[in-house]
Amino acid sequence: MIIDSWPLFGLLLRTPRLELCLPGPDRLAELAELAAAGVHDPARQPFVAEWTDRPADEVARGLVQFHWAAWGAWQPDDWSLNLVALADGQVVGTQSLDGCDFAVLREAGTGSWIGRRHQGRGLGTEMRAAVLELAFAGLGARFVTSEAFADNHASYAVSRKLGYADDGVARHVVRGVPVVGRRLRLDRDSWEAARSIPVTIEGLDPARPMFGV
Repeated sequence: MIIDSWPLFGLLLRTPRLELCLPGPDRLAELAELAAAGVHDPARQPFVAEWTDRPADEVARGLVQFHWAAWGAWQPDDWSLNLVALADGQVVGTQSLDGCDFAVLREAGTGSWIGRRHQGRGLGTEMRAAVLELAFAGLGARFVTSEAFADNHASYAVSRKLGYADDGVARHVVRGVPVVGRRLRLDRDSWEAARSIPVTIEGLDPARPMFGV
């Protein structure tokens, strides 16, 4: 079975309304369709990578290639876990947790997006809470970081709700103009103080060596 060679397929995170897991081909196809349908107002570009400005078929194909590339490049000292989030059995978005030299630094970063028709329901907070539980409680992280453009108020609100503190700014070029990103950092004590969403983790132990821990 594939899970014997790639135990990440057995990893499952649960929140009150969501399940997060590594997508197989069918779930990956659902996520690609969701991305192709749009994840933000076309007048705004909330990502450094301008992938959502491309034609819909290219967006879908590029998303599939991105996931395959992350699996192929996975190393215990440099990994990118890209999960799908399901509500009532339907793919609503994706949540990532990334680590480089995690065994030494004990620091990970997060990223996410939700399909437009599923936004405004508070699902982003549960998605982030799920991977924070994985990072801190499951893998022993000391810090988790995030970044959002200065005008991405929804993402910033999620970070503040979950206990993050401001950690400086970064400057990017998006659509040919400079854009300011707000960096945020969450330490273990702040995570524990703000922790309020119940999360359960299944199937982590067989996958633990893949994270370098």
